[in-house]
Amino acid sequence: MTEAYLFTETEAVICHGAKMVEEDRSYWVVGGGPPRLTMHLAQRLYFPNVTIFTEDGCIAPRPILPPDPLGNFVNSKAGYRAVAWTNMNTVCCHASLGYVDYGFLSTLQVDPYGNINSSLLGGDYHHPGRRFGGAGGANEIASLCWRTILMTTLEKRKFVKKLDFITSPGFLDGSPEAREGAGLPQGTGPWRVITSEAVFGYDGKTHYMKLLAIAPWVTVEDVLAKMEFEPLIADVVETLPFPTEEELALLRVTIDPRGQVIGEGNWIQV
Repeated sequence: MTEAYLFTETEAVICHGAKMVEEDRSYWVVGGGPPRLTMHLAQRLYFPNVTIFTEDGCIAPRPILPPDPLGNFVNSKAGYRAVAWTNMNTVCCHASLGYVDYGFLSTLQVDPYGNINSSLLGGDYHHPGRRFGGAGGANEIASLCWRTILMTTLEKRKFVKKLDFITSPGFLDGSPEAREGAGLPQGTGPWRVITSEAVFGYDGKTHYMKLLAIAPWVTVEDVLAKMEFEPLIADVVETLPFPTEEELALLRVTIDPRGQVIGEGNWIQV
């Protein structure tokens, strides 16, 4: 590590996420932001046999990098050498049959039970303070994949006690079998929330968010100060590894040379 070791918050999130990917597993990814770049990085650097399902229904592509500057999916570069080009409904069917291990999502807000808001902030559905893109394929991913991974920034306005709107389900009210009672497949649900400064999981009994690991440049108190609610805290809070120079080089030179995604967020110097 050099003396002036710099990376952005988004680069840190992507690098944390890439190390959590598992070989020979399938991942359904929404959009063209950090979740998609996380899978590009993991596939190129660590787990070449991972299977990616894209939001639009492309199955197991080997994308040409860097992605098209106008978008990371729904184009020939993103779908290069795919096993199949289908549609969102087909991938939903795969997930409902139990064939998709993980879903990767981003969000505007998340609550203590992993429920997700990507629709609006302020007001109500018919009169929002500000409206956003909504679910896309996020609701299907959060509902049907065995485990859901969320990527976001650590801020009080994002980690909230109560969502302005529930776009995609987590553990709902946290009660036993709440998801099953709502008609969702048994055993599915949120698994991790990844930020640049901390990684969270969920308690097996209460389904309440739990702090599992923090970055080397912050303390537990720093993390809690950026949340509207206080999570449970693991008996042993692990320390996340720094992004490696190899990871950052691949992101900056091959995956996102324009810095359209990785350039977001504050710079961190260690």
